[in-house]
Amino acid sequence: MSTFDWITQAARLREQGRAFALVSVLRVQAPASARPGDKALVLADGTIHGWIGGGCAQPAVLRTVRQALQDGRARSVRITPAAQGSERDLGDVLEFGMACHSGGTLELFVDPVLADPLLVVIGNTPVARSLVSLAPQLGLRVAWAGVGLQEQEVEGVQCLAGDDPQLLRRELGEGGFVVVATQGQRDLQGLRAALALQAAGVWFVASARKAAVLRQSLIASGADAHAVQSIVAPAGTPISAHTPPEIALSVLAAVVAARRCGAPAARAVPAPESLESDAGTAQGLSPEPQAASCCGHGASSPEPAMPESATCCGHGATSPESAVPESAVPESATCCGHGASSAEPPRPEAASCCAAREPEPAAVAGRPAEHAAETHSCCGH
Repeated sequence: MSTFDWITQAARLREQGRAFALVSVLRVQAPASARPGDKALVLADGTIHGWIGGGCAQPAVLRTVRQALQDGRARSVRITPAAQGSERDLGDVLEFGMACHSGGTLELFVDPVLADPLLVVIGNTPVARSLVSLAPQLGLRVAWAGVGLQEQEVEGVQCLAGDDPQLLRRELGEGGFVVVATQGQRDLQGLRAALALQAAGVWFVASARKAAVLRQSLIASGADAHAVQSIVAPAGTPISAHTPPEIALSVLAAVVAARRCGAPAARAVPAPESLESDAGTAQGLSPEPQAASCCGHGASSPEPAMPESATCCGHGATSPESAVPESAVPESATCCGHGASSAEPPRPEAASCCAAREPEPAAVAGRPAEHAAETHSCCGH
């Protein structure tokens, strides 16, 4: 391998969505076969592309690389003559003992390059298309699955013409994030495909009541109850979204929060008996808790049921659901499950993983005192 072949290898690994660490030699105390500036790409499986010294240093490097790929933190490493297996944390550098006869010392910098998370969008709908268009701008690799899609539907996006669970699992593997934006077209099939991927988070673009009915259908058909209850619906951050691009923006905000702050918080599921309708109004439906912060963390407060109306997603009375009677699935004001801003009560303050918040003095905020506490999270809700 020539001096700069690691650049070509790095581009190839990025295209494949594989994580690696760029390991650079900082300092060398002879005798050592590496020189300052030498570099290598090291994968978690032990594959090394490049040169950072002989085999004596490799066990310590590989161990450090695996740790860095797990937590995403860069590390400085010193490998020096000492008892084999010894390790000291010196604050700004990790020191490993090496019992090789050469007696040289290496200082290395291990910089993890994590793969962009995969977002799988299921559904051939306007909201799905908006998601596929916006997601790559957020550093997400995107796969789009839906009946009727063409193989080259969107440039740079892996498109699968179908929603068969086995097809998706074979082509995409496990993990990543999934958004089911089927909007009344093959909803159950889309949810089954999402569950087959065993993703880190699954969002369903639908009202809470509709999602509750479909959850019960999935569990009745043998789906894992814990995985089903973890499906987040309504999907997205509450921004009173109505158009497909607005809904996509809302959902992607929740995906970014889950990526940066942890797994998405599942919404509470109404009991099946609470879904019985009387003249289009659900009886005894428990309010659905809504997290106060954009990350979905922090204290939750009951949110009043949203008014029913037709939605921009086509889930209104004119869009019957084949698997679930429309009368059993009253709709919220939008397919995200969020109503108009005028209908939403003020949200209580809660801890947010985005940023710790202190009470904001009115004089500092430049607002009247009675409005000083309007913003309750980093998202402005």
